[in-house]
Amino acid sequence: MTATDRRPASTQDDYEPDPRRWRALSVTLVAGFMTLLDVSIVSVALPSMRDALGTTPAGVQWVVSGYALTFGLVLVPAGRLGDAFGRRRIFLVALAAFVLTSAMAGAAPTIEMLVAARLLQGVAAGFLAPQNSALIQQLFRGAERGKAFGLFGATVGLSTATGPVVGGLLIGVFGEDLGWRTIFFVNVPIGVVALVLAARLLPKGRPSGTTTDIDVVGTLLLAVGAVAVLLPLVQAESGGLARLWWLFLVGAAVIAAFVRWERRVVSRGREPVFDVRLLTRTRGYAAGVAVGTVYFIGFSGIWLVFALYFQTGLGWTPLHSGLSVVPFAIGAAGSAAVAGRLVSRFGRLLTVIGLSVVSAGLLLTAFLVATLDPGTLTWAVLPALFLAGLGGGFVISPNITLTLRDVPVRMAGAAGGGLQTTQRFGAALGSAVLPGLFYVVLGATGQDYPTAAGVALGVAVLGALGALAIAVPDWLRDRRADRADRAEHEHHGHAVLD
Repeated sequence: MTATDRRPASTQDDYEPDPRRWRALSVTLVAGFMTLLDVSIVSVALPSMRDALGTTPAGVQWVVSGYALTFGLVLVPAGRLGDAFGRRRIFLVALAAFVLTSAMAGAAPTIEMLVAARLLQGVAAGFLAPQNSALIQQLFRGAERGKAFGLFGATVGLSTATGPVVGGLLIGVFGEDLGWRTIFFVNVPIGVVALVLAARLLPKGRPSGTTTDIDVVGTLLLAVGAVAVLLPLVQAESGGLARLWWLFLVGAAVIAAFVRWERRVVSRGREPVFDVRLLTRTRGYAAGVAVGTVYFIGFSGIWLVFALYFQTGLGWTPLHSGLSVVPFAIGAAGSAAVAGRLVSRFGRLLTVIGLSVVSAGLLLTAFLVATLDPGTLTWAVLPALFLAGLGGGFVISPNITLTLRDVPVRMAGAAGGGLQTTQRFGAALGSAVLPGLFYVVLGATGQDYPTAAGVALGVAVLGALGALAIAVPDWLRDRRADRADRAEHEHHGHAVLD
């Protein structure tokens, strides 16, 4: 990577603000909200699907895990295709496919058809996701980019936390049988409107400096490696970790081969599916990927722990369970939008503050869950979850902004896809480990649900603390680099005066 590649992206190309950029952003955020909502919204409807389609718990689990698997599988190749052929084109095709597969899932007459539709829906969602971050890179610069990523971070937080609420509401309104189908059908009218608006508002063409050279071998190696790592995790609830543990070894070997191949592609002057030099030569990218991955291990797993405890342990309805975690979503959405406005000024310090606050909020929540009478729990945990949400909002959007800050716009799709892929790995790991720990403690304590939930939530805090341990050194490096830059500018200024 040349010195030009290491400069902030805003200095690398001729940038003229698109007057429609904020309206275009709103359309991409709606599409992003739908795809991320479909990760969590389905979980509350699994019993209804099982009864309606007459299948087993293991069969219906593929409705969740199949979507997560294909979603994570295609992120990096999808980002590269957007870089090569234009983000608008890939976005429109993927959104149309997402609408179609949502309708297929809602109308599925059998579990086999539903799982097939969800696999295809995950592919469509995976193609959409990296175009969102790449379009923000393309459409915005400077402080505006931070604000745009702040809104994106708010969307991530809201979609993740409100999925169970929306699912519970739809099942409550439309009943057990039609309710789970409505979860998929609701995407159709929203998606069609977003598709029409996206065709009008998204910028045409592709970034300068990109080529249509596609690294087929690298794409296949990454796909095999991703499947090998993700499959045991997404099948953890049905014994995937014990049955498929050997796939982790296969995945590690294939990903190592992928890295070697990508370096070979670069040495030959071709365009890799993912330029591994992003991790070694782009300021902040490796640290941001690590922070996001480790944070998502705890962040993604807590929602399943809450659902298990509230619905199975306390007998709450899906709606009651979902509403109980809304304070986190409200806090995260508000602070993410604020953090987007502050990130250009405070940088990685925002992430450090956010991780500290979310750790404190989750630790307090774990203590309350483990010690309080369940009858008072609904109201007692609201302030603690709100505090955790405030911290969470200061993590996701600033981390995305800082991770992609110095990435050249021509590589924004692949870089964003790489970041989101590792976050999917973290989410899959957290979603497997924390519920598994919940059940282990439950069995060891004679079905003591409060203790099991408290321990699992307490362990989730380790994810935030692990991310904090990565973020602090990166913040200190940034401070030293900024001081060195200021000293150099002052030196040049004195030299000019002399």
